[in-house]
Amino acid sequence: MNSAAETKNNITLPPMIVQLLDKLALPYRACEDRPDLDPARRVQAILVDDAIGALLVLYPSDHLLDLPRLVDLTGRQLVAVKPERLTRMLSKHDLKVLPGLPPLTSSPCLYEDRLLQQPELFIESGQPGLLLALASQDFKQLLSKASAGQFAVPLSTIQPNLDRPEEDRAEITKAVQSFTARRIQKRLEETIEIPPLAQTAQKIIKLRVDPDATVDDITGVVETDPALAAQVVSWAASPYYAAPGKIRSVEDAIVRVLGFDLVINLALGLALGKSLSLPKDQPQQATPYWQQSIYTAAVIEGLNRAIPRTQRPEAGISYLAGLLHNFGYLVLAHVFPPHFSLICRHLEVNPHLSHSVIEQHLLGITREQIGAWLMRYWGMPDELSTALRFQHDPHYQGEHAGHANLVCLAVRLLRNRGIGSGPYSEIPQDLFDRLGLSREKANEVLNKVLEAEAALRALAMQIHPAP
Repeated sequence: MNSAAETKNNITLPPMIVQLLDKLALPYRACEDRPDLDPARRVQAILVDDAIGALLVLYPSDHLLDLPRLVDLTGRQLVAVKPERLTRMLSKHDLKVLPGLPPLTSSPCLYEDRLLQQPELFIESGQPGLLLALASQDFKQLLSKASAGQFAVPLSTIQPNLDRPEEDRAEITKAVQSFTARRIQKRLEETIEIPPLAQTAQKIIKLRVDPDATVDDITGVVETDPALAAQVVSWAASPYYAAPGKIRSVEDAIVRVLGFDLVINLALGLALGKSLSLPKDQPQQATPYWQQSIYTAAVIEGLNRAIPRTQRPEAGISYLAGLLHNFGYLVLAHVFPPHFSLICRHLEVNPHLSHSVIEQHLLGITREQIGAWLMRYWGMPDELSTALRFQHDPHYQGEHAGHANLVCLAVRLLRNRGIGSGPYSEIPQDLFDRLGLSREKANEVLNKVLEAEAALRALAMQIHPAP
């Protein structure tokens, strides 16, 4: 018996979907989306295309769609359709997400044959938060004109290194070797060919560890770098800080608005971030690099203030970790330029997966590993490399856990509001407990930051104007 009952949030099935399934006389039930649903039973639907046309691809959510395998199978260079095109297609039927229902589109369909091994499948209904449950034999009727194939990789075979930083060096070397024509026997630093740390950044690092450093010292360093000086002044003058009166100099910006600690970490974050250029390619619908960095730093700044004073991690390091949390993204683009586009295309066709899984599958390492390694190589504080390395582990309780936990919380809060990359993920209560924060207080901080979205976006535009 079909059921289109409302959920506890009063979400109902789209009329178009109800009409389609009734017309096909397929039994189904509507059920609320829940994190504990078996991903092997969830149908991941993605629309890809090339010059020939569009193709609907279906595969289990506990798998990664492997584009090279798809190319081998179809003989076509398929990539995810442009988001604006997909939005137009869905809006015609008053749908918000793509349902995995082949009769809904006029496109051919290709499905991973492992799907039909499950007794029951959960399919997007077109309305976020509400799924369709169909018996496998009933779903098979929808695939009468579709083709079966094997093009997806089980996630169980892809294991990113989340908690063994002592192995990072060896894994980075192995990954670099796999993308070069010769065996690499030189030191890792020479292999990766990372540019030397900028003079300005070197001077700021020395000031950071100097207990006697003064405002005059940091002012002198910033003023020797005209681009950085202009950045600091414009930062202080931005609506986000709402400083009274005109900002007349770098010293004025530091003393009257930003403060020594914020400026030294902001300047260091900008200097390091600009040591590598932004990649020309990026995944569709990706949050721009500097926009994501500034949002994360702002959320961390607010969360840190809300933590009980005796439990607070050092505010400056945490802010810097927010600015640089995605630095490994730039490093991957620099070290593996021919393959970075492949990472982007896989991110587009696997929106249900975190970038760590995709990077591990394609490169054998993740951006967190290589970003944290470079921080250590450049002699940055251990707290910073730890925060970058363990930013996606909500259960990390090792050395410098406060910084890593803060970045993890900020990244997840923002990602669950559509800022950043990756799927929605529940935030465990013990992460809030370890930081001494309530879930309500953390969301209050997030909402306050998002209310200043226009001002924060303007700050990001100052660093990297839109093309």
